[in-house]
Amino acid sequence: MNEPQPTGAPPARPLPGFAEFVCLMAITIGLVALSIDNLLPAFGPIADDFGIEDGNRMQLLIYVFMIAFGLMQIVYGPLADSFGRRPTLIVGLGIYCVGTIMAIFADSYDHLLIARFVQGLGAAAPRVLTMAITRDCFEGREMARVMSFVMMVFIILPVFAPASGSLILALANWHMIFVSTLVLAIAIACWYMLRMPETLHPEYRHKLSVRRIARDIKTTVTNRQTLGYSTAMGMMFACLMAYIGSAQQIFETEVYGLGVWFPLAFGMIAACMSFSSFVNARLVRKLGMRKISHVALFVMALSSLINVVIAIAFDGQPPLPVFGIGLTVTLFCFSLTMPNFNSLAMEPVGAIAGTASSMIGVYSTIIGVVAGGIIGQQFNGTVTPLVGGYLSLALIGILIVGITERGRFMETTR
Repeated sequence: MNEPQPTGAPPARPLPGFAEFVCLMAITIGLVALSIDNLLPAFGPIADDFGIEDGNRMQLLIYVFMIAFGLMQIVYGPLADSFGRRPTLIVGLGIYCVGTIMAIFADSYDHLLIARFVQGLGAAAPRVLTMAITRDCFEGREMARVMSFVMMVFIILPVFAPASGSLILALANWHMIFVSTLVLAIAIACWYMLRMPETLHPEYRHKLSVRRIARDIKTTVTNRQTLGYSTAMGMMFACLMAYIGSAQQIFETEVYGLGVWFPLAFGMIAACMSFSSFVNARLVRKLGMRKISHVALFVMALSSLINVVIAIAFDGQPPLPVFGIGLTVTLFCFSLTMPNFNSLAMEPVGAIAGTASSMIGVYSTIIGVVAGGIIGQQFNGTVTPLVGGYLSLALIGILIVGITERGRFMETTR
């Protein structure tokens, strides 16, 4: 495998090897996934502690975190382009740790929501910096390949996250779930400071100025490819947000009543998504980002249509194996779109990777949280809102990609 080799002046110390680079990037961005997924089994105990009777209200623990996560990304990108990747990431991890400590000692549901908001403000840094660092070191199909490996490891974490949350609940209380993420954040900061050099190219370092930031934002949002694929990525991210918001109610409590087996079902689907990222990493250099992601988007729409028909036939509660297979196929396709859409969005804006990553992150995250939250809040004791939402998002995604590519799907020569 190729070692990460950024263009421009070499870093002050050598970059980690490929495997360590991928693992560090994956675990850094994986902190976001763990902050969401290992809390899902704790919804019941948290609701009991704070007297929350509406199950849909517990979804706010996800959406409040993600709103802050989305909004704060616009701050970290310009800072990273001006002061470097390393210090910006450490500051973000510090804010995340403050929010986590607040969550550990929260004495009301409102205080817990505030803590989750602060956590989200800090968690935005790992997302932005992971994308910017990867873009510093790779470009084009090679970046898509690296991002696929990162996503593969990143998605493996949610396979075990609900199970780890359930194990912690069996041994202690939900506060200890936040203790575990606090320890992980500190470990990531130490690993990063010890092993990862500054990757911001000297020729790309900018002075922090409103005019420069405005110029870079304009460059990002006026690039047809960047804007189009960022929008499409937002539609795909909404699929993930809708699923995470509804998963506990669908699998653990109201639809299928799996109880303690919920982490197993959640983990099996996440494992298939991780395998999808591995498939993408193996094929993307040969077939190209467009061909893989466009085919996956069409298959996603078809599988979602089939899932809607099945859901209607069973009054919104199809047999678990049938629903599980249909959902897995859809999310398998989702995992083939996200890293490629992200790489296609970042491809034209390498010279302003930090600010561009921020803008792409803010834009796609807000779209995903709002659209996914709307779908999640429609939960009515059936799977119909989820699968219907997936069909709508896939069709909108096809429309957006078609407009971006001027109707030319799956072309690999441009």
